Amino acid sequence: MVDYIKWIRSKVGHDPIILNFAGGCVVNDQGEILLQKRADKGVWGFPGGALELGESVEEAVKREVQEETGLKVELTKLIGIYSKYFDEYPNGDQAQTIAYFFELKVLGGELSAHDKETIELQFFRPDDMPELVNQQHRDALLDYIEGKRGVVR
Repeated sequence: MVDYIKWIRSKVGHDPIILNFAGGCVVNDQGEILLQKRADKGVWGFPGGALELGESVEEAVKREVQEETGLKVELTKLIGIYSKYFDEYPNGDQAQTIAYFFELKVLGGELSAHDKETIELQFFRPDDMPELVNQQHRDALLDYIEGKRGVVR
């Protein structure tokens, strides 16, 4: 599979582009939410990542969560689609990010942070969450906690 972001960045440099991401909320039996400490920014966020060319949102979230956490998941509910957000990455890349966030059910696998994008994995109580990577993740978390589903922003 071609690394879409590398390919498109080779053509446009750091200029703003639209990127599609898929991620989700994995909850354990105690109601705690799994977060990933991200290598790119050193802060916490939901596991997930960018869609590759030819990949569906469902395929992307399953692939990304397994790569970043070691867990195999299935999508149970759409929390929301978050589309009017802008991000700048440490390397100077700029993007309007569209993210599809889901409730995810663990089917198997073993929790493991052996991915180059993951510094650490940890479950947090909803009332004791660390600062999240960006407003998009904060909005998705709030919608999840408030029981909102099918949100479009």
